[in-house]
Amino acid sequence: MKAIEKAGLAVLQRMDPETAHDWAIWALEHGLAPLPRKVESPRLATRLGKLELANPLGLAAGFDKNARALPALMKAGFGFVEVGATTPRPQPGNPKPRLFRLPEDRGVINRFGFNNEGAEAMAAKLAARPEGGVLGLNLGANKDSSDRIQDYVDVLCTCGGHVDFVTINVSSPNTEQLRDLQGKKALWALVTEVMQARSTLPGTHRPPVFLKIAPDLKAESLADIAEVAAISSLDGIIATNTTIGRSGIQSRHRGEAGGLSGAPLFTRSTAVLAQLYELTEGKLPLIGVGGIASADDAFAKIAAGATALQLYSALVYQGLSLLPEILEELDRKARDLGLANIAEARGQEARFWAARFED
Repeated sequence: MKAIEKAGLAVLQRMDPETAHDWAIWALEHGLAPLPRKVESPRLATRLGKLELANPLGLAAGFDKNARALPALMKAGFGFVEVGATTPRPQPGNPKPRLFRLPEDRGVINRFGFNNEGAEAMAAKLAARPEGGVLGLNLGANKDSSDRIQDYVDVLCTCGGHVDFVTINVSSPNTEQLRDLQGKKALWALVTEVMQARSTLPGTHRPPVFLKIAPDLKAESLADIAEVAAISSLDGIIATNTTIGRSGIQSRHRGEAGGLSGAPLFTRSTAVLAQLYELTEGKLPLIGVGGIASADDAFAKIAAGATALQLYSALVYQGLSLLPEILEELDRKARDLGLANIAEARGQEARFWAARFED
């Protein structure tokens, strides 16, 4: 970590968490934040369905909710970047405070509630996106919507022509009853409508559609999701979003409502990932997210069944320089194991991690 980044993190961590986040986005937006070195290696090149990635490590949705810092983030060395979540209409989200650091646990709790500037504003920014790189959009629904399925369709139709993939987010714990859309019947209806909307996008641009699920699902629900994915032509699943669980948390903020992310999520999210890998027989691309803070974490997700990866919370504590640190070590690990590509490790420990899944 460069001295300037270390000093910047020290200053940000003394601020209110949401204020610090806003300042970090502002610094990136205005070219004032140092960007990490890029890591390139054929051992890291990744194919995620139809998407060709320079490396498997992406930036999760939620960091740049309104695509303010795209030029910097697209140059930072991520294999792909996901922005949002975006809802049809602008909404302020939940009352503040709504973001909490848990340094003792290397975790974060948020209850933002899909605060964003809305689909029209997002479309304008995406239309001016930098060339190159792989960019995705997280689709959300307005809190007060009477037809949440239509909300996802509306955001896709407004913004889908400007991105390389979209994610159906039905797993945020911060919008009341949103997770009900993970039920088999509701999920089938939602995915069917979104896929139909994708087919109507102008031209030949049909972005892949991923589904982001919660880590708190039971085995029966995971099986239902795998079945819907198989028969609906979903392009992949992102496992997982934040958890409402608090097992083992030491921080004084453990009682705050919202979704917990970071290190405490790692074991559960990896077990869910492996369970999905087994249920889908390794045939469906899976994006592993939840608690990645090192190359060992990243490799464990791949060995559990991930095709690609995302991180976010670890950046709060370790900064953007964590990205090349993980990628360089992941490349060395692949080399030392005699792998021509890191993808050869996919699923090697899926049974081990799936055995750790508990209802």
